[in-house]
Amino acid sequence: MSSYLNSFFFGIYPYLAVGVMIFGSILRYDRDPYSWKADSSQLLRRKGLRIGSNLFHIGILLLFFGHLVGLLTPHWAYDPFITAGQKQILAMTAGGIFGAMCFVGMVILIWRRWSDPRIRATTKPMDMIILLLLFAQLVLGLLTIPQSAKHLDGSSMIALAEWAQHIVTFRAGAADFIIPEHWIFKAHIVLGLTIFLVFPFTRLVHVFSAPIKYLARPGYQIVRKRG
Repeated sequence: MSSYLNSFFFGIYPYLAVGVMIFGSILRYDRDPYSWKADSSQLLRRKGLRIGSNLFHIGILLLFFGHLVGLLTPHWAYDPFITAGQKQILAMTAGGIFGAMCFVGMVILIWRRWSDPRIRATTKPMDMIILLLLFAQLVLGLLTIPQSAKHLDGSSMIALAEWAQHIVTFRAGAADFIIPEHWIFKAHIVLGLTIFLVFPFTRLVHVFSAPIKYLARPGYQIVRKRG
């Protein structure tokens, strides 16, 4: 049973989650384009939004691309410059800094959404669900840092990278690299894939709209009165 679950979650589930994310997003944009928005609550209350949103978005974008580069860069590409252990320490340090930024931003956003009656009344159930899923994923990610510190030889990082590279290149045996890893790493991967799975049904779809211009967006909304 344990072997089957490992094969499913780390060999089949990645393709299922990414497939649903891609095709679900296309269908949503085609069938319900007017729901393709971030549903900003800035109009209801500006206090806390700028700092919380900026810390969250900057932190999560840096974490995402850090994971992308770290997991998908082959070992031979960086081996002449740094060792696997040094890369792991670099990843732990950067992940800790960006994770702390994101954590503070998320706490501000969650508190703001729960503490303000007007914002809470207009919050859709899925909005809160995805926010809590992202928060849980962030906490799991931060918990991997002390676990990684117990073995600084980079072996776990290489194993996780091999898993990711086998998945994206459709090679067999990807799930085998995950078997000896700590449950925190496994939970972090499964929850991350689950976020991909529910992606098309949440406000996260708005990241496809203008990812390049996002960081340079204005910090205000233009509101015009009728008449």
